[in-house]
Amino acid sequence: MPIMETENGNVKQAEDAKLLANEAYKAHKFAQAIDLYTQAIELNSQNAVYWANRSIAHLKLEEYGSAIQDASKAIEVDPKYSKGYYRRGAAYLAMGKFKEALKDFQQVKRICPNDPDATKKLKECEKAVMKLKFAEAISVPEAERRPVADSINYRSIDVEPQYAGARIEGDVVTLDFVKKMMEDFKNQKNLHQRYAFQIVLQTKEMLQAMPSLVDINIAKGNHFTVCGDVHGQFYDLLNIFELNGLPSDENPYLFNGDFVDRGSFSLEVILTLFAFKCMSPSAIYLARGNHESKSMNRIYGFEGEVQSKLSDKFVELFAEVFCCLPLAHVINGKVFVVHGGLFSVDGVKLSDIRAINRFCEPPEEGLMCELLWSDPQPAPGRGPSKRGVGLSFGGDVTKRFLQENNLDLVVRSHEVKDEGYEIEHDGKLITVFSAPNYCDQMGNKGAFIRFEAPDLKPNIVTFSAVPHPDVKPMAYANNFLRMFQ
Repeated sequence: MPIMETENGNVKQAEDAKLLANEAYKAHKFAQAIDLYTQAIELNSQNAVYWANRSIAHLKLEEYGSAIQDASKAIEVDPKYSKGYYRRGAAYLAMGKFKEALKDFQQVKRICPNDPDATKKLKECEKAVMKLKFAEAISVPEAERRPVADSINYRSIDVEPQYAGARIEGDVVTLDFVKKMMEDFKNQKNLHQRYAFQIVLQTKEMLQAMPSLVDINIAKGNHFTVCGDVHGQFYDLLNIFELNGLPSDENPYLFNGDFVDRGSFSLEVILTLFAFKCMSPSAIYLARGNHESKSMNRIYGFEGEVQSKLSDKFVELFAEVFCCLPLAHVINGKVFVVHGGLFSVDGVKLSDIRAINRFCEPPEEGLMCELLWSDPQPAPGRGPSKRGVGLSFGGDVTKRFLQENNLDLVVRSHEVKDEGYEIEHDGKLITVFSAPNYCDQMGNKGAFIRFEAPDLKPNIVTFSAVPHPDVKPMAYANNFLRMFQ
């Protein structure tokens, strides 16, 4: 067959694959769309549109590292293709890299000087960078900073006689209080600042005293439930409690990070989890996720939500409490539970995790970063992270880590899964994700895992999303980021 005919055939096949990919993308089947765009690229790698389209599909799956790579490739193929810069700018923005995003949006404006959308996004990006510079200029050096928690005396805050919401009598958070508070939240009523301060400060005190790696012991005949990301989906959290019972000493839970951001009921989620912790410390365990950090909260909505429903002082206070959250848990010496995943080096022992000084914002590399950000991959060995932070690790890495630490299983969260969970690495690793129909658009189920002692066989329960009031996800997110939703 002549070369020209083969090339024309490839171009047509590539275009067919792209059209199928576009349909999958519109149906929110982003992983399928990526596979189809990949087919198009393999048939014709010199079409910038395919790279830019795959970039936005990665963006939807929060695979920002891959999104940047693909957008950069689109720019390489066609330096005048504005969507390449546009997609890369959006991915940088999603990672909180405002200065890099600004450069890309400036380039979009140069290529499309009369595009009102490009002008609008550039202006918002300039505002975000100016705000960042201003925040840097007025920030107090870390060494001189006094914890905001030290300046709060919640007992001195008066509760107005007309306040009809949940009340804490004295210092003890009771089950009756938590139930009343959840009912108020369900009806979109706020908790009084006095009680919100009390819950958050008491939780901080408890978490501060815990190690970076927490050992949980479940007696024979008892059970323990692990939940993954909830992401501000308060009504789905209530549904978990409906299906599996409220947290108590007899029905304990571990929530494995990413309680907040994206969903617009993050404050209700975090105050509910913290209130159960205050009610009974062994009824609920909480691990840090990558979204329990200032940089994520600034972009993905928690900061804006707290400012809107409470105050700026609470923004600082939550940031301090998040720095006290433990990084990992081990159940009965056998099940290792962590938000993200494993490490860029072999030989990491549980004692190394215990020794991490976690009382800080998450660094961009090292063990703490990898615990919060890493993801499993099907191939053996290690690879770059699709997210642009942390790494991808194979089944051989999981197996060695378990053997070296005399463990049986890794449970992690951090990734949306169609069925709410996925079992990988020859059954040695389970991902659990507890935010069904994530961001009101992914159509996924949620899941939680119940372990029965002593055999700790994972019993996975899946569930669908429940209705919630008409407040869109990301309602409180960074203005600029909302433009891309």
